[in-house]
Amino acid sequence: MTRPVEFLGDHVFSLLSRAALSSGIPAWVVGGYVRDCYLGRGNKDVDVVVKGDPSVFASALSSILSEGGKRTKVTEYTSTGTLLVRVGGYEVEIVPTRAGALRRGQNYVPGTELPPLEVDQSLRDLTINSMALGLGKDDWGRLYDPYGGLADLARGILRTPVDAHRTFMDDPLRMVRAARFASTLSTPSLPFTLDEATHGAVFDLAPSISDIPVERVRAELDRILLSPVPSIGFRVLDATGLLRYIMPEVCRLKGVQTVEGRGHKDIFAHTLGVLDNVASIESGMMERGELRDYRTLPDGTVESCPRTEPNLYLRWAALLHDIGKPATKKYDPQRGWTFMGHPSVGAKMVKRIFTSLKLPLDDRMAYVTKLVFLHHRPMCLSQEEVTDSAIRRLLFDAGNDIDDLMVLCDSDITSKNPRKVAMIRENFELVREKLQLVEQKDALRNWKNPLDGNYIMDVYGIGPSNVIGLIKEAVKEAILDGKVEYSFEAADAYMREIAPSLGLVARK
Repeated sequence: MTRPVEFLGDHVFSLLSRAALSSGIPAWVVGGYVRDCYLGRGNKDVDVVVKGDPSVFASALSSILSEGGKRTKVTEYTSTGTLLVRVGGYEVEIVPTRAGALRRGQNYVPGTELPPLEVDQSLRDLTINSMALGLGKDDWGRLYDPYGGLADLARGILRTPVDAHRTFMDDPLRMVRAARFASTLSTPSLPFTLDEATHGAVFDLAPSISDIPVERVRAELDRILLSPVPSIGFRVLDATGLLRYIMPEVCRLKGVQTVEGRGHKDIFAHTLGVLDNVASIESGMMERGELRDYRTLPDGTVESCPRTEPNLYLRWAALLHDIGKPATKKYDPQRGWTFMGHPSVGAKMVKRIFTSLKLPLDDRMAYVTKLVFLHHRPMCLSQEEVTDSAIRRLLFDAGNDIDDLMVLCDSDITSKNPRKVAMIRENFELVREKLQLVEQKDALRNWKNPLDGNYIMDVYGIGPSNVIGLIKEAVKEAILDGKVEYSFEAADAYMREIAPSLGLVARK
């Protein structure tokens, strides 16, 4: 485990120590930064606890930072009683030691008797987040760990500093945070798990998560989804009973039903496997520079850049890709279990789920809806003769999201039968190769009809009417079927060929 002195050597701690000395206020770095110091992880968020007026400490820090002539701003968050100072690439949050009323986020009142550091540490969510490092002249770098956080960190134990029921009743969101830390801190060599007492308290208090604003809960779900192995966090949410209150639709994926000795796979377990696969495959493709992000500019043009951060909404699409299966599950004596139409049913459920979790109801929701709706299409193509027409239609429907769709589909191959997996992957690679060939030839990824309405009206001397839509649709279908080349000249010639059947005579 890394020694914190390697991190405390950073200039920010020298500045914080000077502020403590200048203000005469005892101060400590506490929480996540200390935890990550010992784990050898970088962290640009620094929490400082002071036993005194935080504004005096912040002012001293600001003055030190302004010595070079550049004024440093102190931001006050009155709702939480927190002061924020940006120090280079760090964000330093300063609060007083807390107990009683102050722990509820009330602002510090000069002259208030503040509790000792140990009391403040007892009020934190987990022992691994309660450790503190001294910033004073006499205790610089000293570890304050009255609740055994360092030992828990070494063993991968998540537990509360004091009685778990008391800790979680104070803020029920801490129960979801425990699942998040299990997901974000676990490594293959050191998995993090809740100890028995903490797990039991979460199970007992799980219904109280409904009292927490959904935005706060969803923010924790986002962090779980973006972790290297998201299934860890969701398994904790499930095992502790939290998931049924947060995402009942995902809970309904659990279980295996058997009829006449024939069962289906556990869709919940499959979904978590797909989610982990997406995280792994996307990470690898980003490292190799194989994924790009796209955005449409005000003038309608599309620009792209290499993806450098995981796509949160690709993870949401993975979590929800089979959400329509419980509603479409049927047993057929000849075929066994079927889930006919589940992509369409699932796509229709996305808006309701996004609304309930207060996720954005904009192009990000449309993206998830599209991926859920299309996630079976490449697999269906891999099971039949792959025609250029079918590939064109897939490219047209997926647009710039085709690469993410293929990541999701690749991740969806989770059979435990090695021969079946090998066969599916071989066919899937044929679809991928065909996509590349057709894309290079036809450039359909960023489809735009070669003909616009104004041009059609000008050629035939007509006003706005449904005929324009019919012509554009006919041109689109002809291009997707491969009958017409994807170019203005070919589209114009085809329009003039079919126009007489619509009663139109060209004037130009």
